[in-house]
Amino acid sequence: MTKVPQGFDCSFLNDEEARKILQVLERNEELQRAEKERISKLQKTKRDIRWLQGVTGEWFEEIQRKKFCNETDVSQMLKQPLTHRLRKGMAENDPVELQTSRSKNIFSQRNPTSIPSRLSFRSSFASLFSFRKSRKETSKLQSLGQTGCDGHTPSVSVRGTALQAKIYSSPPESQPTDSATVPKPASMREGSTVPPWDGSLLEDEFFQGQTLFRVVIKSLSPKELVRIHVPKPLDRNDGTFLMRYRMYETVSKGLKIEVLYGDEHVAQSPYILKGPVYHEYCECPEEDPQAWQKTLSCPDKEPQIEKDFASFPSINLQQMLIEVPKRFGDERGAIVHYTILNNNIYRRSLGKYTDFKMFSDEILLSLARKVLLPDLEFYVNLGDWPLEHRKVNETPGPLPIISWCGSLDSQDVILPTYDITHSTLEALRGVTNDLLSIQGNTGPSWINKTEKAFFRGRDSREERLQLVQLSKENPQLLDAGITGYFFFQEKEKELGKAKLIGFFDFFKYKYQVNVDGTVAAYRYPYLMLGDSLVLKQDSPYYEHFYMALKPWKHYIPIKRNLSDLLEKVEWAKENDEEAKKIAKEGQLTARDLLQPHRLYCYYYTVLQKYAERQLSKPEVRDGMELVPQPGDSASLCQCHRKRPLRQEL
Repeated sequence: MTKVPQGFDCSFLNDEEARKILQVLERNEELQRAEKERISKLQKTKRDIRWLQGVTGEWFEEIQRKKFCNETDVSQMLKQPLTHRLRKGMAENDPVELQTSRSKNIFSQRNPTSIPSRLSFRSSFASLFSFRKSRKETSKLQSLGQTGCDGHTPSVSVRGTALQAKIYSSPPESQPTDSATVPKPASMREGSTVPPWDGSLLEDEFFQGQTLFRVVIKSLSPKELVRIHVPKPLDRNDGTFLMRYRMYETVSKGLKIEVLYGDEHVAQSPYILKGPVYHEYCECPEEDPQAWQKTLSCPDKEPQIEKDFASFPSINLQQMLIEVPKRFGDERGAIVHYTILNNNIYRRSLGKYTDFKMFSDEILLSLARKVLLPDLEFYVNLGDWPLEHRKVNETPGPLPIISWCGSLDSQDVILPTYDITHSTLEALRGVTNDLLSIQGNTGPSWINKTEKAFFRGRDSREERLQLVQLSKENPQLLDAGITGYFFFQEKEKELGKAKLIGFFDFFKYKYQVNVDGTVAAYRYPYLMLGDSLVLKQDSPYYEHFYMALKPWKHYIPIKRNLSDLLEKVEWAKENDEEAKKIAKEGQLTARDLLQPHRLYCYYYTVLQKYAERQLSKPEVRDGMELVPQPGDSASLCQCHRKRPLRQEL
């Protein structure tokens, strides 16, 4: 009996795959031999030791020795079982049958995955696909079990051979983008039988930013021709990909969504979304809010919402009509008074600085196109700072002003910031970053990031100036700069002005410093969605999702005065694996909390809780104007719900 070589289990490979991998290993050995000959010649002709260390790569070999303790070369561990695998195959003349997930497309064209369409309830959302390698249908590498150089036991695992897909409701994205990301050809091959992998294809994919992943979306009715834009996939560099699309017409029968690698289906493709399916600007609200929330998998409870409304068991509209204009509606005010009645939005502005009402308008109109909203009357604060600082036990008590940012000494009801909201509604519509594009542009892998803390921003808080001074004194740990001076213009000459850089370039650094601006820094959710470790300043301000985040689990806390910042950066450098773990945990949590459908759920729940507490019926007040739904004559809207909404009063 032939003894099977110890090492990696290669039984899941077919002959062609094993042969190709073996060819790569043999080519690697040839290159190594040639490199040794080159170094040998250099060492005979040159005597400058420092120069030789650089050109021969001796410095890199030293790092490898420290990191891997001269463990067995992985290529040798692979070569023996691969050679044995091929010899066995030739002897038996019986190709090894592939794992089911590789040899067969279990979700083939003949047996498509049928899913109830969230879009049939409301989908003028575009859709967001999240692909990941399955942990269940995987060929696992056994843990090597050796003790590492630092005394820890490393583990090796491979996340699967099959791709799975989840579909989330998502906002629209319209214009194509050309920001292709670097794909993972080896990972993308997994999932089905695909054309053989050769070196030229690998080079093309890596250096030209191409990917064989693609999505094909068709109407289920051959008579229906629809315009659908599908941008390039976003590679999140952790084995998952985001694929999105935007519709321009209503589809009555439904959609067939095919996820392909080359010409083969992957990720349980194809999907059937039962119609009708609507585009973003089609006004056809679901009249059963509970069904709509269930379809979106809205959470049963949102801790921040529960906390905010605990101060308001009831809401006296008459009191608010008298007090809000007097207290907050002067010339310097930034308040908008809204009434939602019969799913129509009415408003009047109180104060001079109300231009940002376009952001509150757009989310309310978008919600009204998707679901029947409760009747309610409320005030939205468009300014940076929360407004209501009365205590619950005071007389008169606090008023439920709705704001985008909360603080420890205020009682405002918090909604997702205008920045997050606009990003969700207008993903890929303009040239600005959005919550999804960030996830596909997180820079180099963790090991290749620069081991420094990084910050760029305006001079909107004095601690930011302190941060720049720390950077000047400790450039080996911190790279911080002010890009624009407004509040502290006299400091520009002393501290200098940093050049603007693209936000994606932030993630070339391992550590991101998040310091408040005028209130909470609205860049924080974007930093969390990257794959760098966030060092967050202690702050009295918060956004709607902060309550779900925990220090030392999702981010590293730093003191308000930044006195421990350098100490925390040193800790991260000395505890690289733990720092990486915290960064990943924060990223995954942010992905969950900031999914597009979660933001819609959050907005609706706030409006619902508010409406339940009103002591009198809302009305359209003097001075209010109807906020019209946007017209979109280029896109057809065919609402299947023939029963009219409640009649106007």
